[in-house]
Amino acid sequence: MPLTVVNCPICSTKVEWKDQSLFKPFCSERCKLIDLGDWASEKHAIPVKHDIDMDLDLLDDAGFDEGGFFK
Repeated sequence: MPLTVVNCPICSTKVEWKDQSLFKPFCSERCKLIDLGDWASEKHAIPVKHDIDMDLDLLDDAGFDEGGFFK
């Protein structure tokens, strides 16, 4: 089976796709953490369609506005 090689999404270094490549698809922990920081600072985002018209008051009535709901 041929070896799969991908480019690190951060620095474009070639990365072999195998079990020994601990940070795949990244070349290193540094690049992995840079990418994590980009997601945390919202440089990356998954697009979302807002096609649903929702009455937010209905959510409040259902208890979603309770302070302890999301704990």
